[in-house]
Amino acid sequence: MYYVYFLSLNNGNIYTGSTNDLKRRVSEHKQGKVMSTKNKLPMIIAYEGYLLKSDAIRREKFLKTTEGKRLLKMQLKDCLEKFRARNSKL
Repeated sequence: MYYVYFLSLNNGNIYTGSTNDLKRRVSEHKQGKVMSTKNKLPMIIAYEGYLLKSDAIRREKFLKTTEGKRLLKMQLKDCLEKFRARNSKL
């Protein structure tokens, strides 16, 4: 399986990535091994599974476009609001 995953960052942004090993990749983000999320306290909020690597890459590329980011924010709106409310209480 190949995955497109979404991390909520403490700066309010959503990080989108793809991998064939979701557990390992999320662990790398949390351990600070990924430069683009190193100091942003990443938390996985959603993921999508694909049988073909090409489908996962195509979806990731789309979600990194302006239209894709807008669509993703609409899809994850409720989840993001709950996540941000929870983190503001900490």
